[in-house]
Amino acid sequence: MHLTVEQALSVYPLSEAKLVAGRAGSNRIVRSVNVMDAPDITDWIKEGEMLFTTAYLIKDDPEEAADLLDKLDKCGASGFGIKLGRFWDSIPEALIARADELGFPLIELPFQFTFSDQMNGLFHEDMKRSTGILQEVLDKQVRLMRFALQPDHIRQLFDSVAEVIGEPMAVVGSRGQMVYNSSAVPDNELLFQWPWHQHHSWVKNKSWQAFRVPLMKQSQCTGFVLFFTPRVILSAIEESLYSQAAELLSYHLNFNYEDYFELSVQKDLGLLIRRHLKNGLAIETVKEYAGRWEIDLIEQPYLGVLIDYPQLASVEIRQERLETLKAEVLSHSKLQELKGLHIVVDEGLFSLFPSGSGEDGDLIEAALASCLSGRKLEAFGEVKIALSGRKRKPEQLAEAFRECRETMRLADEWGVGERFVRYETLDLAFLFEHVTRERMQMYCDRWLGGLMGKDPEYVLEMMRTLETYLDNDGQMNETAKKLFIHRNTATYRIEKLGELLDVDFKRINDLLRLKLVFLFRKSLNREEYAQRAMRI
Repeated sequence: MHLTVEQALSVYPLSEAKLVAGRAGSNRIVRSVNVMDAPDITDWIKEGEMLFTTAYLIKDDPEEAADLLDKLDKCGASGFGIKLGRFWDSIPEALIARADELGFPLIELPFQFTFSDQMNGLFHEDMKRSTGILQEVLDKQVRLMRFALQPDHIRQLFDSVAEVIGEPMAVVGSRGQMVYNSSAVPDNELLFQWPWHQHHSWVKNKSWQAFRVPLMKQSQCTGFVLFFTPRVILSAIEESLYSQAAELLSYHLNFNYEDYFELSVQKDLGLLIRRHLKNGLAIETVKEYAGRWEIDLIEQPYLGVLIDYPQLASVEIRQERLETLKAEVLSHSKLQELKGLHIVVDEGLFSLFPSGSGEDGDLIEAALASCLSGRKLEAFGEVKIALSGRKRKPEQLAEAFRECRETMRLADEWGVGERFVRYETLDLAFLFEHVTRERMQMYCDRWLGGLMGKDPEYVLEMMRTLETYLDNDGQMNETAKKLFIHRNTATYRIEKLGELLDVDFKRINDLLRLKLVFLFRKSLNREEYAQRAMRI
């Protein structure tokens, strides 16, 4: 039974009774009815129980009867009904005064009806109400199911669910943003005591109350829904209806609004970062916006990545392909796991990725390679990807972008053929970009002189081995793997190169000199190719 005292007094034959005191407690919930037949009845009273009596056990001591009201109130009883005419002709004033003081409903029961008549009337009414609620809930569940199966319902998502439930509703996103509110309660009033605990609970204020249900996506809370109901207590079937509506909202919120909201926030943050990089917007403004939406990407170590289609001359086509590239990057599962931020700028698609360790660069390269291998992006032509050094402060954001641009420029000028180029690998190119062509040629001739007089095919094979060895940081196994030769063959070639070039591959200085040789050769070859193209 889940009737209030006021509702119970409207049910025949209890409607013939009279509430003589304790009107302030008329909204107490009546869960069951009991009859007083023992002096220690308070030891057996349950919360929400209404007690009926003929006053036989308290007829001789009104003060003791008043104390009984105190005990019943402390037990959480819902009310006390006294049948007059047998032992009392009227209810003592002391009892009435104590009931008003406690706000405990004191009821004068009609003499002409038995206790069983009144109890049966209440039970029948409760059954009728429960059946009606059950039928109403089942009808609402059917309507919710039909709504869930409709193909085009996202625009009316919240209005439709609120209409089916038949009560005002509010939906709050995972970061405390008000998504929807059909109640008369102001948004800021609804969000008091945010953040909230992730469980079903009642929220009550002076002028309103709501039943709050978390919106869950697997084990993660992605928001809350509040159902504004006048009912003081919910039956299990009513609570299940709210849970079902919450699951429906959660499904569509996760797959539609939350995705849209995340993209919207990222878009706004991306615009601020673009203004910071291009127009000098203060980094504090970027940090403030990111902090407002709990985006800590630039507050932790991160890497900058710049992707471009350098071979495209048409600005319009290049911009269109960059937007398509961004959409593909956003939807790619491996890149989603890396939780990056992506912005289309004049120089290409600029992305920021968290970088907790030195291996993150490899993970980013692998994820981007997987994304770019799709047919749609492969049809656009070859891309160039530059990675900045690892940054640890928001104030280094512009530096990360500048390193990406410099890496892209130097890779082009020095003829670096790899798709992925890291800033750290082009430090030397940056330092020596103003060295004259004559000096570069002289340097290369000096350090490669012991090899250049050999057979051209032999020279080509040994140079390829040496370059691969240097690119793989002296790792013999990786060198052999990249050249598709046995490790012993690679070892023999490196030892032979040491003799021919008079270098010791265990010395850092010799390795650095040879690294410069290949850096200069790339620049010289590119200049020579450009000059031939001009003559043609």
